[in-house]
Amino acid sequence: MERIFEDTSTAFALKSDSELERAYFLFKMIANEPLVRIGTAMTNFALKAHLPVDGLIRATVFDHFCGGVSEADCMPVVDKMWGKGVCSVLDYSVEGKEDEDPLDNALAKTLEILDFVKKKDAIPFAVFKPTGFGRMALFVKVTEGKALNDKEQAEWDRVVKRFDKTCKKAHDLNVSLLIDAEESWMQGAADRLVEDMMRKYNKERTIVFNTVQMYRWDRMDYMKKLYASAQKEGFKIGIKTVRGAYLEKENERAEEKGYKTPMCPTKKASDENYDACNKYILDRLDTISLFAGTHNEESSYYLMDLMKEKGLSNSDERIWFGQLYGMSDHISFNLAAQGYNVAKYLPFGPVRDVMPYLIRRAEENTSVAGQTSRELSLLKKERKRRNM
Repeated sequence: MERIFEDTSTAFALKSDSELERAYFLFKMIANEPLVRIGTAMTNFALKAHLPVDGLIRATVFDHFCGGVSEADCMPVVDKMWGKGVCSVLDYSVEGKEDEDPLDNALAKTLEILDFVKKKDAIPFAVFKPTGFGRMALFVKVTEGKALNDKEQAEWDRVVKRFDKTCKKAHDLNVSLLIDAEESWMQGAADRLVEDMMRKYNKERTIVFNTVQMYRWDRMDYMKKLYASAQKEGFKIGIKTVRGAYLEKENERAEEKGYKTPMCPTKKASDENYDACNKYILDRLDTISLFAGTHNEESSYYLMDLMKEKGLSNSDERIWFGQLYGMSDHISFNLAAQGYNVAKYLPFGPVRDVMPYLIRRAEENTSVAGQTSRELSLLKKERKRRNM
């Protein structure tokens, strides 16, 4: 397979010189773990003290990793990427709300985004997080199979209705819907709920997508059981494959509570698990559609090779590649230039409300060995190319 991800001219074609310099500066900062810790603490303090830092945040980290403060504000970014064949997934990235009003607000926002998505070919998917529609503690209790009291049962019924209302609207509009994965100790309830939505709304076509985090050693078993159910009951499966985002938290909780960690024992085992799942799906494309969420070049090349071996078109509508906005442009834009289906997750929301997401992004980049240094080397290569 030709090593297309080295082409920085294609990767950064949409970035002006000043945007390229900003990206280089940000990843240099993120590469310094103590600096990330200090910057996070200072940002949190400034926001809690209501200091006027929104403009500074907006001009730097926010505009690099986010599309805008609203759907309309995202449109210049969406249209620019669409011009290079890269689609967008609008991701309302406001976190940490647990009382009923914000949960209903999250539902209203997701329904609003579905209407918005329907009008734009450049936005083929909508997305939401399970805990956007219900309290984490409630998902945990249902996952553990504990009895709910009357108040909790009524609350869970509202969670189910929020899922159903969203999936029904996606089905009626013929818009695909990605449902994110979260911590393992709440995921069982989310999996069962999403599977119910697939039974109901994936009869003729793939609308509802669940997410599997393949740093979990048990996810291949989950995939096999889901496939058996789909074969028996006659529904289609949508799966977004990712490695996962809660590694340290998962291991710490397992140790604290004395159970076997659900994490694969090594990074290599996670990588192999991820690739094995994508192969499992490609062998069953009559039933399963794939959204491969990955920033890993080797996994991307592996998937491209599998598609070629099977004689599949680069633009096969059942296979998508996905990355986060502000990261791995060398993967996204080079894939799109070769005719593959590619979508960038485009977070948006009020600057202050999106800060928890941005802080997590910075911390994850700092902790992922090689990710930040690879971004920096490519940005440096493109700076040099432009100055020749």
